[in-house]
Amino acid sequence: MLCVSCSTRAWSGALKFCGHVLSSIYWVCDLEHPPRFMEDRQALLLKLTRKLVICTGTTLGVLIIFFFSNHFSSNSSRSYLTLIVFAAGLIGGFVSIQQRIHRVSDLELKHLSQSWSSVLLIPIYGGIFAIAIHVIFLSEIITGGLFPQYSVLKFSTPATLADFKSFFEDTLPRSGQDAAKMIFWAFCAGFSERLVPQIIQNVQSKT
Repeated sequence: MLCVSCSTRAWSGALKFCGHVLSSIYWVCDLEHPPRFMEDRQALLLKLTRKLVICTGTTLGVLIIFFFSNHFSSNSSRSYLTLIVFAAGLIGGFVSIQQRIHRVSDLELKHLSQSWSSVLLIPIYGGIFAIAIHVIFLSEIITGGLFPQYSVLKFSTPATLADFKSFFEDTLPRSGQDAAKMIFWAFCAGFSERLVPQIIQNVQSKT
């Protein structure tokens, strides 16, 4: 009788333990009633996404307004390459952070969702890196078939302010393919934060 009683108690304890385990699994996996911390994280992700859309859209809107306001003015012959490159890098930075926000820690996510300046700086850095790689291509520090080539007017000897003005206003990609390469690499510079620093480090190691 003692063995039967012990065996019954053991089975009863085992069943209770399995019931607790199954209840815990159901609590975590139940999609209709997710844990509180998951609801908070989703709310922070949604808040951060809205801020990114607002910041990036506002910046692009300002660039577009600036472009069209100057395009129809007396300086309509300007190329605005730097503006186009910056916009491509800005979009690259936005896409990059949108893909990474699901992997950031809860503390970092909370900080980003509460700070407008931090959110705004993320795509702005992408635009700055895009301008940096644009300058690298213009200076022909790196060359090759994968990189854009430009039609650059020759400077007079000695160089004048008019030469610099013409350089910024009249420099254009040599072909449509070069223009596409320029936009592609500007987007990549904004998308990958390590691209431009790695290029700079490689150039420094060769000097």
